[in-house]
Amino acid sequence: MKKFNLRKVLDGLTSASSSSPASPQPGNRENDTIQETLQCEHFQLCKTVRHGFPYQPSSMAFDPVQKILAVGTQAGALRIFGRMGVECYCQHESGAAVIQVQFLINEGALVSALSDDTLHLWNLRQKRPAILHSLKFSRERITFCHLPFQSKWLYVGSERGNIHIVNVESFSLSGYVIMWNKAIELSSKAHPGPIVHISDNPMDEGKLLIGFESGTVVLWDLKSKKADYRYSYDEAIHSMAWHHEGKQFICSHSDGTLTLWNVRSPTRPAQIITPHGKQPKDGKKPEPCKPILKAEYKTTRSGDPFMILSGGLSYDTVGRRACLTVMHGKSTAVLEMDYPIVDFLTLCETPYPSDYQEPYGVVVLLEKDLVVIDLGQIGYPLFESPYPLTIHESPVTCCEYLADCPVDLIPALYSVGSKQKRQAYSKKEWPISGGNCGQGAQSYQEIIITGHADGSVKFWDASAMMLQVLYKLKTAKVFEKYRSKEGALDEDPFAIQMLSWCPESRVLCVAGVSAHVILYRFSKQEVTTEVVQLLEVRLQYELIDVESPETGGDPGPPPSTPGGPSSPPPSTPQPHPSTGSGSPDGPQDSAPCLRVRSSPLKQSPGYQVELVIQLVWVSGEPPQPITSLAVNSSYGLVVFGNTNGLAVVDYLQKTVLLNVGSHELHGSSEPYQKQPRSPRKTRQPSGGLCDINEGSAPPEDRCKSPTSGTTLPLFHRLPATVIMHIAVLFMRSKNSRFSKMVVNDLAKVSRKLSLPSDLKPEMDGKENSFSHSGSSSATSIDRESREAITALCFSETFARKGDSATTPCLWVGTSQGAVLVISLSLPPAGEQRLLQPVTATPCGSLVRLKGSILRMGLLDGTGALLPPACELWWDHNTPDGAEEREGQPRRRPAAGTSPSSQEAGESHFAVVCSEKQAEVLALPSLSSPFKQGVTEASFALRADTLQLNGAPCLACFCANGHIMALSLPRLRPLLDVNYLPLTDMRIARTFCFSNNGQALYMTSPTEIQRITYSQETCDNLQEMLSELFTPVETPEAPNRGFFKGLFGGGAQTMDREDLFGEAVAGKASQSLAQHIPGPGTVEGMKGAASGVVGDLARARIALDERGQKLGELEERTAAMMASAESFSKHAHDIMLKHRDKKWYQF
Repeated sequence: MKKFNLRKVLDGLTSASSSSPASPQPGNRENDTIQETLQCEHFQLCKTVRHGFPYQPSSMAFDPVQKILAVGTQAGALRIFGRMGVECYCQHESGAAVIQVQFLINEGALVSALSDDTLHLWNLRQKRPAILHSLKFSRERITFCHLPFQSKWLYVGSERGNIHIVNVESFSLSGYVIMWNKAIELSSKAHPGPIVHISDNPMDEGKLLIGFESGTVVLWDLKSKKADYRYSYDEAIHSMAWHHEGKQFICSHSDGTLTLWNVRSPTRPAQIITPHGKQPKDGKKPEPCKPILKAEYKTTRSGDPFMILSGGLSYDTVGRRACLTVMHGKSTAVLEMDYPIVDFLTLCETPYPSDYQEPYGVVVLLEKDLVVIDLGQIGYPLFESPYPLTIHESPVTCCEYLADCPVDLIPALYSVGSKQKRQAYSKKEWPISGGNCGQGAQSYQEIIITGHADGSVKFWDASAMMLQVLYKLKTAKVFEKYRSKEGALDEDPFAIQMLSWCPESRVLCVAGVSAHVILYRFSKQEVTTEVVQLLEVRLQYELIDVESPETGGDPGPPPSTPGGPSSPPPSTPQPHPSTGSGSPDGPQDSAPCLRVRSSPLKQSPGYQVELVIQLVWVSGEPPQPITSLAVNSSYGLVVFGNTNGLAVVDYLQKTVLLNVGSHELHGSSEPYQKQPRSPRKTRQPSGGLCDINEGSAPPEDRCKSPTSGTTLPLFHRLPATVIMHIAVLFMRSKNSRFSKMVVNDLAKVSRKLSLPSDLKPEMDGKENSFSHSGSSSATSIDRESREAITALCFSETFARKGDSATTPCLWVGTSQGAVLVISLSLPPAGEQRLLQPVTATPCGSLVRLKGSILRMGLLDGTGALLPPACELWWDHNTPDGAEEREGQPRRRPAAGTSPSSQEAGESHFAVVCSEKQAEVLALPSLSSPFKQGVTEASFALRADTLQLNGAPCLACFCANGHIMALSLPRLRPLLDVNYLPLTDMRIARTFCFSNNGQALYMTSPTEIQRITYSQETCDNLQEMLSELFTPVETPEAPNRGFFKGLFGGGAQTMDREDLFGEAVAGKASQSLAQHIPGPGTVEGMKGAASGVVGDLARARIALDERGQKLGELEERTAAMMASAESFSKHAHDIMLKHRDKKWYQF
């Protein structure tokens, strides 16, 4: 006989009533009086800026006049850098790799060549660069491009060995073509290979140097359309470079040699150099070395030229890092790099190739870094980079974003972080200094915190659309260096899993993957901690018989924990059990995963460790990963939970207040107590989580612990949302062995994660994505599931139904959708707080929603956000700080406080959001006036209660890519945009919202993408963005001198229009390339319309500069005319003097 369930009937009535318009309930008539000011027109979603190092860079270019740098990537992105705060991100729609970038120097434009044989012309004279023209080649593969300085004709080399010429103004092909069979020797039958280099002679624009991959070099005469000289070498060519006088050039080859050629001596090279080859004593040819991938030849007026090259190391240097070699005179410097070199270019004083180059720096693009070397100082030091390129120094595992933080916080972090810089940088200014920062930045300050796989925590100043590192905290210093049984150092045992931060009190709490929690407090004083305070917690899950409906009794109390409510603060740390000892079957119980260091710990000014909490092994099982964390500085408490249960710790008294299993938080007679669950016969697949097959993983397939050979508990005991959460926490770098084992274990258990079918992520170890599955069979997870703690929130509100006064509370959300409350009893502040115990009493569950609980928040009776109470920061290491603290009452952050929020007896609203639903509870009546479904086809990954335009709202990010916003407290839909599909777990792990309509996520392993959902920010974004192009006068051309001009020794110019124009060269074949007009002109008009004032000012400056230039030109013309008249007079006088003399009279 089927058992009648009254609770389900009541739930159905409640849901039916909540779907209809909410009616005023007794004791909650204020629901109708709350005025919600946020409307749909206050929301708009758009990207703002992207920070970090360009992921997978492929090419680079520099404008020596504008002093801006462009970097292309393998994903078709362009990142442009200028001075600090000047950054821009562009994306080619095709996503093809950028193989080369060429600036139109001082013209505010650049040309990009992609691997899909497409050329694009970008307009940089607007804040959001756009494509003006595109040219798609259909019969030729592009291999190299060259754009001479102050020329509008672009040379394009192809894989077939041909050279085509493009007019960059109209982006049309010229009929002038250099065919490979006309360039090489007529007697040669072999194809010379693809074009690897094109450049014109610095002293003669009519001579074009062409390098083929096979080793053939041709000096082509553009006017006569024939080859002047041909040069041949046995080894393949990788790069070429001219001497500025145009009489010599160098080639780098695949055998590690450099060949120096005289232009008029094509038979053999003038010199062969093997920079890293061992010279045999018998005069034989040096041993071959690795290829020299690129070489540059730069001259100086006052000394020897520079030869700069990458590669060319000897083959016996196995395992040596990539090097950049600088050869100057008789000295050779080998500079080791941290990553492989992608490209490099030399910074010179002049943009004219016919003048002495005077190099002063080298920009080196590495696979994961960008460095600039100072060539003007001894030892070649690095310039200090102003860009946030070290985000990925260790893989990012979690992020927190705080907008509108306290005004004294960023200066405090900067003051302690500036002392951490120890590297000796160059004393010169950063040479990439072009562009102007935006003017209309926000008035509030912003901070981003990133947790990393090596246990470090970085604080970043994100104000004014910029990103600058403030301070770096290394949590691994708290522990001893850990080694596994095999003797190899485990890769990521200290990885940061989650963060909880109180900005007002500057208390920081971090949770790591080894089931440890570290609490830090901020101090400006340096201290030495003799003994690190340690608490060890046994958080054990006791399996109850969920198959028996008659089982109504609660299980016995959990094992005793170190300390208790009445325990005095320990004066000495607890012993640190060794993780290496134990029985053959597994490590000893009550042992933590990591060993806290026993030697004194010197702590610099900044964040200093206050307490370390470690979960220990229980019954042969390692501690479960921590799934939720919260800290409250006003109460002096830190709380964390996992799939086993919950622990509340008093970090002032260093004691454990509460240690309970998840099922013990529910009372035996509560309506939301966990009930037996029977497997469902059918289940429709959705964008959320889907079952795939029956059975569980065999013991040998279970993943290993990061600290021992004992296996972790079976993942099939966990609910789907918990598996999702744990997977998010452990998705990290490609090299993380522990992460791979967790992913493999998740892939082998009976349930896998599934994303919507249109996403189709790959099971890639690098990004740790999950494969798609369409199966929907029920598994044992639904029958034996642990209720994990997924959300925690401190508040000062009504703990029980019908309470008349507010009390400190802890709200707990679980993976089963239950919301529970724990009442806290705190002694008076001051000395009594350190002596009297704090009590924590579970009050039972309040409500249950569909899906795992993601976020909980409180509103006061007026509908304003009610953040938890906090304590103002004071330096606990100074006597003055303690005195200041005595006079400081507990307070709430000013952001969400209203004058009436502290009145006794006033009602509150609790906002609860799960993966599927959002609900608002009226307190203390516990009625549910508002309920709203978040998503049906997917599930929410991130949710937060925020402020926008002074009003609260609920923001959600779903797995199907939708970003949503709901009003509070009525939960009216305000925004629903399909923005970003969840293509990998990194986005889910790092996505976070903040106040004032700001949000961010890690768009790649090295880049942070910031977005806004505020209409006001979108409207002002044009003024807030930086400018890439600024009016700068082009340097004067080098003076040819009297004798060079008289005898033709200077640079010779050529009118390329007469050679390449349509009137002379004719039209190119229409089937060779297709011209595609770009949207840049429309975007340019929009940008101009939004910044009329700035454009007028720039136009006025340009007119003034033009008038000044015209005046200078007039003066020069007059001087030249006077000089010409004087020369003519002197020549006439000499002629008259010697006119009547005979030849023998001279």
